[in-house]
Amino acid sequence: MRLLTTASAVAALVGQALSQDVPTFPFPASCSGVAAPRYPYTVDAGWQVTKIASGLRQPRTIIFDPLGHMLVLQATMGISVHTFGADGCINSTKTLFQSSGLNHGLSLTPDGKTLYASSQTTAWSWAYDPVAMTVTGQKTIVSGIGQGIHSTRTIVVSPKNPNIIIVSVGSNANWDNPTIDPKVGRAIVKTFDVSKAPANGYQFNSQGTVLAYGLRNEVALAFDPNGHIWGAENSGDDFRRTVNGQATDIHIDNPAEELNYLGDPEAPFADNWYGYPTCFTVWEPSNFRDNTALKTGSQFVVSPNSTFNDDSCNGKSRPPRLSFPAHIAPITNGFDPKGENLYITFHGSWDRQPAAGYFVAEVPFQKNAEGLYEPTAAADSKTGYKTIISAQNPGGCSSAGLTQSTCWRVAGLSWDQAGERLFISSDNSAQGEIFVLKKK
Repeated sequence: MRLLTTASAVAALVGQALSQDVPTFPFPASCSGVAAPRYPYTVDAGWQVTKIASGLRQPRTIIFDPLGHMLVLQATMGISVHTFGADGCINSTKTLFQSSGLNHGLSLTPDGKTLYASSQTTAWSWAYDPVAMTVTGQKTIVSGIGQGIHSTRTIVVSPKNPNIIIVSVGSNANWDNPTIDPKVGRAIVKTFDVSKAPANGYQFNSQGTVLAYGLRNEVALAFDPNGHIWGAENSGDDFRRTVNGQATDIHIDNPAEELNYLGDPEAPFADNWYGYPTCFTVWEPSNFRDNTALKTGSQFVVSPNSTFNDDSCNGKSRPPRLSFPAHIAPITNGFDPKGENLYITFHGSWDRQPAAGYFVAEVPFQKNAEGLYEPTAAADSKTGYKTIISAQNPGGCSSAGLTQSTCWRVAGLSWDQAGERLFISSDNSAQGEIFVLKKK
């Protein structure tokens, strides 16, 4: 009887802890023992920033549990969990789960009790205890995900229905032509109901529901306050526009990176093809001298012909809601608590001179007459976002690999549970870093 009473008391304490308000911390001016920033940056005058962690291994994704602890997926190492002291700096760190296969995806259910993470081929779940900061009961949720040049697998949990997880898989090549068929299982975002998962998990290609396809590499996925998904896409490289046998290099400023509205994960659009590998988005229209009707945000094809041309994309491909400069590589996005702004990390270019990206953008949003969230800028705008922090000289950055660069590689992004501090990471392999930002 005493054992049962003790167990009940512990359960009650855990429930009480989870129901309490998330602790808030002051913004630290500096954190003792943390190395100086490895690479110079500039920050908008309306924001303040402090580096709070260094020496991590490619910190790719940041999330927070209900008690305000920070979970970090460190690519090729595993998942770590960090607590904060009264000064707002990290005061303890422990390894939550060690695995060299984990490389990007990390998400928690809203109650903080189930953790998901992914490798290139598989997504798993664990029971997570935010008080003890431990995981148990590893389960395979999705397997059989194909491999290719885009190896990260974003996984997020629906805030409206925590049984629904969303998994994104990119193309396996710059031009992955078979993905015109969603059954191929690449360049696609799918949903899975974990409450109905088979004992050995779902097979990615043949099971689940297609939320959207024709998305070359939709790494960044975020939910707006309605629980609808917004994805930011890494578009193509090394494009040459070929018209009547004449090829023109357009790759410096085209195609645009995209911000796509994927909608309600429980009610996918009937027309859910987003264009890849056929229709792409214009950033710089002056490169298209053969079609002066094109503007920023327009859809185009690389080699228009009598069978399929730029206009053919209209009505077939869902265009992006907003565009960004070519090759800047969006990695993570997230809304502020009120849904007034979407924040996006841009990892930075590797095939563009001068280089571009290496910054965090703020995209203003508004609620329209239908009650849906959307960017305040028009779809053809080049000024629909604001840089809040950036590499000091992005044009001079040189990146020899995905995590190698002479500048930082901003990757992870998350608001804390209190919605007061914005955390970002750089997964540069020379030094993994985490910074905290706050509006002044």
